[in-house]
Amino acid sequence: MKKLFVFSGISLLLISCNANYGSYPTRTTYPSGSGSSAASTEREYSELIKTYKPETAEVLNDLLNNSSPTHPKTSISVENKSPCNMVLTVSGNGFFKKIPIASGKIGYTMVPKNQNYKLSGMLCNSSYQATQFISTSYAIKLSN
Repeated sequence: MKKLFVFSGISLLLISCNANYGSYPTRTTYPSGSGSSAASTEREYSELIKTYKPETAEVLNDLLNNSSPTHPKTSISVENKSPCNMVLTVSGNGFFKKIPIASGKIGYTMVPKNQNYKLSGMLCNSSYQATQFISTSYAIKLSN
């Protein structure tokens, strides 16, 4: 009976620690494209920043070690030089991620190499959209 009680307690503890590592929630309730506004972007940023887990160690290793040609991933980093928070959407073949980037900060992620990626977001009521073929680490600065 004592073993059953201990096992039940451990099971309840594990079930209550349900963390969502490795995937990020996507919010599709916010407008995108030309219909977006600074207010809706700020709401999306506020929601996303609560659960976002940056890939700091992987990105730093990629940047400092000049990622070997055989490594399947590389980094994308975006510096937000505007006075507004933003949410950058990175999408490619089988890849989708939203990255919250605070005003004056840098957002980053790891992506599979040798693919086209669409980068998009709203920056102080201005729409940013670009398509880029990524084969090595890629960095851009955005300002309004």
